[in-house]
Amino acid sequence: MADVVVVGGGLIGLAVAWRLAADGMQVTVCDPTPGTQTSSVAAGMLAPITEVEFGEDDLLALNLASVAAWPAFAEELEAVAGVPAGLHRTGTLSVAYDTDDAAALRRLADYQRRLGLDVEELTGRETRKREPLLAAGISAGVWVPGDHSVDNRQAVAALLRAVEKVGVNLVREHVARVLVSGTTAVGVQLDNGDTITSSQIVAAAGPWSAQLGGIPDELRPPVRPVKGEILRLRVPEAYRPALTHTVRATARGFGVYLVPRPGGELVVGATTSELGYDTRVLAGGVFSLLRDARTVLPITDELELVESVAGLRPATPDNAPILGPSGIDGLLWATGHYRNGVLLTPITADLIAESIRTGGVPKLIEPFLADRFAHRVPDNGEQTPKVAR
Repeated sequence: MADVVVVGGGLIGLAVAWRLAADGMQVTVCDPTPGTQTSSVAAGMLAPITEVEFGEDDLLALNLASVAAWPAFAEELEAVAGVPAGLHRTGTLSVAYDTDDAAALRRLADYQRRLGLDVEELTGRETRKREPLLAAGISAGVWVPGDHSVDNRQAVAALLRAVEKVGVNLVREHVARVLVSGTTAVGVQLDNGDTITSSQIVAAAGPWSAQLGGIPDELRPPVRPVKGEILRLRVPEAYRPALTHTVRATARGFGVYLVPRPGGELVVGATTSELGYDTRVLAGGVFSLLRDARTVLPITDELELVESVAGLRPATPDNAPILGPSGIDGLLWATGHYRNGVLLTPITADLIAESIRTGGVPKLIEPFLADRFAHRVPDNGEQTPKVAR
């Protein structure tokens, strides 16, 4: 038995479990390989401003609330876990390679300013002054002091240690189905046949959320997997630091980001493709990332390629998360975070914990309820292959 069962042991699930257990609840997390799926592949950008899209005002508000919560979240996590949480508050530099790229960057900067966001337009020379190893052809930039990064693997390691210290029960098994009596969730059944009874279940299974058994088709969340490949490069001592800020670049119309780590690692990402649950790293993805990275950072050619890996982002039809009530009493969603899983970890944990403590729906959750998709045909996770960059 448990007060709360969390299905999924990525950053979101672990953070929710940590918050609830710290409140004195008996919490069980079910995941056969906690922290090793999407959460371990991400680049860890905290980018509510540089990733803002036209018309996503509600998502922007949620993202801004979460980036503001990250410093206190990281400090508290480090105090409990005794290891770094991986937060790096260095700001982000958006850069444009050619004149067409610069025009698109200026349009986005105009929109960001209209939203009241803190951005500063730079000339190509001013941009290269902030990051001297950028290509001489860089034509423009935008400085965003409020967008930062997190070493996602350090954050996962810290959360795994924190949940252990607050008494979370970690069950390394896959949840086959949610057990429902009438219209109420009463527990989960594992692949091995064991059951765990609980009056509260949080489904934080990322791109696998729609595959949970026991849930009526009309209540399944429209979450699908979107594959992303990233590279990890090692910067030689002679070139360190290759970058001092996260760099988001557009090079001849293609987007690429480069996220430096204090230890000399440089994370380059990311491709986007809809190929179901395929996590193979393909040659074309590696080529395109290296092509675009070396266009804006020529020393990329001299860096050691230490890892190429692919993960699955949990995407929804409107690119926003699905949070809160599911339509089944006692079952809450914490899924569909798409590109913002690392960013939204603190605020998601706080909101889901508040919802369980109070039995209510926090105001920030309201735009992200599952019932906004009530008239859509449920997505069972099977995708027609389609690739885009």
